[in-house]
Amino acid sequence: MEHQEANVQAGSGYPAGQFAAAFVTALTHQDEQVRRRAEERLRRWESVLRGMADGTVSIGSRAPVAGLPAWVTPQVVRGGFATGEAAAGGPLRPHETEIVRRAGLPSERRAVFAHQLSDSGLAELDALLDGGGYRVEVPEEAGLLVVAWLLRAGDGPAALALLEEIGPYADRLRFAPAPAAAPVPGQDVVWRETAATARDSLARRGPNERVEAMREALTVWNPFADDLLSLWLETVQNGQVARTITGAGAYRNDADDSESTADRARDPRTAADDAQWLRRATTLLDRYHALAAAHTRCTKHRKPKENLAILRSALEEVVAGRPLTPRTRGLLQHAVDAMLRRRDRPGSAHHAALRERQAAVSSAPTHHALARVVVGRLAALPQERGVLPAEIEALTGPVEAAEAAAADVAEATAIPETIRRVVRRCLAGTVEELIAAGVVPSAEVLARLVPQIAATTTTAAYPDDALRSLMAANYRAFRNRRSLLLLNLERQVRLEELPWVQAVSGYRDTGRDRQLDTAATLRRLGELALDGFPATLLPNPLVRELAALSREAGHDLPWVEELAADIFMGSFSGKFLASAKIASELLRGSLYERYYGIDYRSVAGIDDVRPHRRYAARTSQTFGGLCLTRSGVAQGTYSVAANGMVIEQAQILTTHNLATLVHRVGVRPASGWQALAEHAFSTAARLTSRLAHNPRPLATIKDIAYAWRHLVFFMSLPGADDPRATAGLLAVRLSDQPADVRTLLAPALAGLTHIAAGGSFSPDGTADGGGRQLLGWSTGGHWLRGSQ
Repeated sequence: MEHQEANVQAGSGYPAGQFAAAFVTALTHQDEQVRRRAEERLRRWESVLRGMADGTVSIGSRAPVAGLPAWVTPQVVRGGFATGEAAAGGPLRPHETEIVRRAGLPSERRAVFAHQLSDSGLAELDALLDGGGYRVEVPEEAGLLVVAWLLRAGDGPAALALLEEIGPYADRLRFAPAPAAAPVPGQDVVWRETAATARDSLARRGPNERVEAMREALTVWNPFADDLLSLWLETVQNGQVARTITGAGAYRNDADDSESTADRARDPRTAADDAQWLRRATTLLDRYHALAAAHTRCTKHRKPKENLAILRSALEEVVAGRPLTPRTRGLLQHAVDAMLRRRDRPGSAHHAALRERQAAVSSAPTHHALARVVVGRLAALPQERGVLPAEIEALTGPVEAAEAAAADVAEATAIPETIRRVVRRCLAGTVEELIAAGVVPSAEVLARLVPQIAATTTTAAYPDDALRSLMAANYRAFRNRRSLLLLNLERQVRLEELPWVQAVSGYRDTGRDRQLDTAATLRRLGELALDGFPATLLPNPLVRELAALSREAGHDLPWVEELAADIFMGSFSGKFLASAKIASELLRGSLYERYYGIDYRSVAGIDDVRPHRRYAARTSQTFGGLCLTRSGVAQGTYSVAANGMVIEQAQILTTHNLATLVHRVGVRPASGWQALAEHAFSTAARLTSRLAHNPRPLATIKDIAYAWRHLVFFMSLPGADDPRATAGLLAVRLSDQPADVRTLLAPALAGLTHIAAGGSFSPDGTADGGGRQLLGWSTGGHWLRGSQ
């Protein structure tokens, strides 16, 4: 999130809004776990606001916490806001507490730090280095392991210099990792989530309230309703219920004048029968109140218009000695008749078969119970890595006998797909295998896996095995560092700025072969991104990984991030112009240049990258002005939409890293450019189908424009089919789409077809035949919204 403008200060509106949202959730949500997580968010947003108010937090700075250098990993919440706390700070962790107990130390972090520099402490660190059984969660935890490695390598001065830099913060930050059960497997093996993550996710699953309410209805209230109905059926005479029961043991129903003496004479009931009936009625009502107190999930029995409630309230009237009114008697008769029509008499064959089916449903094991079975299985695996394919099969197999007894579920019960899906998310394998298995569904998820791949490649330059493993763990932890919201064109902290990385930089072998290996990894990742997600903008985390790899490979390439429209202030750093110049080399005279009305020859001639007048970053005033002019936004206009239009023009001119991948990195997707173009079109059509009745369609329209831009780019590359032939093929594909998609995308495809045939757009983005240029941002109503 590399954002702009000189000495701009972030306001407190966004943090205040997040604080309020967390407060409401923590106060009102029914789920205790959700409330607890909201309370933690509330605490963190309170820290943000307090730090902004007292000046201990500088939002927008790369060193946002007063008293801590930029290399310290800050605790960051949504939006890139620092809380004022360090990620490596907080109370002592369990492994630190164990050191305190074992060594008889004060419960202070500085005491733990000092102990780890003693002979016994350094021996423990050496054992961790040799065995690889440690877990670096934040980069700071690699600090003392580097010290230990330097000392045993005989480089005391470097170890001392590192201690001098990190020592002042030993009371606040932990500089050693927690032990872990096992080192990570194979170089090419990656995973989206660890076994611990899947285990925690399943362990948090409580009972499904709707399912539990249904089970309560089937096992508690249906049997009670059967007993209540049976009791009332004993009062039926001449097809009418409650003909002889009025309450308090009375035998006659004087309230019903239509009842003849002959009717009463034919009634076989006696006063003793009545008394016994009333005693059973009283017992049934007592049972109801006990059940209602104990079983609160199902509330249907409390609704006055429901059959069960009508039968119960009428019974309460009779037991209280009050005659049933004609209205109550009518409701009672209707309820009894309805229940008999629907289920027949309790005990009948039809009724018994229904209750048997319902009993089978209610006795089926819940997902909550089956999740506990899988939690137990996951607990037996190493928690800090993913799960191998063979282990996945064992984790998701049917319930075994021993598990059935412990979880109170039937043996051989299948694990449901919703639980299997959670387990599959921690599948370990190559990136290609995970993409094929659907575990990596987006470029954003791919970006989260890249540190695991890049760690192996970028740290291969360390000849020593122990140091290489340590630097790989440090790399992965650093790449998990959350981006800060930065202003004034400041940049995020880089890996090489960490003191412990600098301390061992002299031990790297940066030969030509290492650079070639890194370049191959860079190319592989670019091809994976394009092959797997050809219609998606490269997400910022992936862009940062590509930038790090290209530096490691010795290539100074201009990777550009997606800028935030809400705080963009009109300036682009010099790498945007450099990226646009690469695009000009690749795309001059192409369909892409003509579709977007670019003069790439002029872009290639821009040469005014200079330090900005207000801050140190180098910018191009001409490039920024070109983006502003092309957007049609008036100079000095400020709105999120206007900013978005300017940023979109920068993305168009640079191709947002696509040209860099193709022309500098040399990516060549296995499926070919034509297949990627067709995939991009299919994505645009699928996204367009989501616009109907969408109350907030603008984000979707932006994604459609991304996909369309990629389509035009792929159509423009050597190796793709003739653009005119492709446009004809896409017309056939469009005809297969639903009517609303055809209507909305027809102008865009007509415009693309017009350009492919050699035409051009008018200044307002329209073309002959109803064609239109497809862009994502607009300060007015976007034409893709149709009549919305």
